[in-house]
Amino acid sequence: MEKIKFQSGSSSPFFKALDKEVDEMLATTGLLRKAKRLLYIKTVFYILLFAVSYAALFIVEHSSFLSLAINYVMIGITGILLAFNVSHDACHGSFSKNKKVNYWMYHLTFNLQGTNAYLWQLRHNASHHLFPNVDGCDADIDNNPFLRLSPQHPLKNHHRYQHIYAIAVYCIYSLHWFLFKDLFYLFQKKVANLQHKKHPVKEFILLFFWKAVYIAMLIVIPITFGYDFGDVLLSFIIMHVCLSLFFIHVLIATHLCMETQFPHSDEAGNLPGDYYT
Repeated sequence: MEKIKFQSGSSSPFFKALDKEVDEMLATTGLLRKAKRLLYIKTVFYILLFAVSYAALFIVEHSSFLSLAINYVMIGITGILLAFNVSHDACHGSFSKNKKVNYWMYHLTFNLQGTNAYLWQLRHNASHHLFPNVDGCDADIDNNPFLRLSPQHPLKNHHRYQHIYAIAVYCIYSLHWFLFKDLFYLFQKKVANLQHKKHPVKEFILLFFWKAVYIAMLIVIPITFGYDFGDVLLSFIIMHVCLSLFFIHVLIATHLCMETQFPHSDEAGNLPGDYYT
């Protein structure tokens, strides 16, 4: 199979015109200074929101299971909002000009959600954003046994009913990611366009360390604080169902809408257009 590639790179006339227009807009409007202020405001806001939601587990007296479950759901939703608004910017290196600041902001805020920052950054930046919706190159639509996410994937009999059972699969998305998906990507030799990737030993250690921190925060410490194990575990699962549905429906609206295109390469491995179009 030919290596999939774009027809041209940064020599694209569209890219040059767009780059020039953006530079002129930023120079004349002062939007960059305003954007930086808003970035810092939303960072503080979402960090505090997540911290308050977690602290409420121990500050608020939860006299019923419903109250406890709602608190857990708030932790999950505020956590994913923190990832959307802070982790994602830092992952792309756009939170700060300082690479170390981007690294720590991204890893601290993302790993606290139970999912591995290192592995997601690889898939997101080096696969999904490089080859969006390109079959075999975008890890986000990589073939899986349950859902057909690309018209280029083979149509199996059970796919005819995925509009019925997909919601059940989506309900366990984040829990599956926490328990299995990271491990799959850590030990899998080929993931979409990421082939024969050797991960540093440090990343193996950090993956298990952060997952242990996550379990301690949301299961061990609450139980130690006096909550019933069954209530904590069920609240933890309900939290994941809610944040899974929230996360998936945000992604569906932006990645799998009616206007979405799924480009495919010709016999020489060339994709239509260039990276920017």
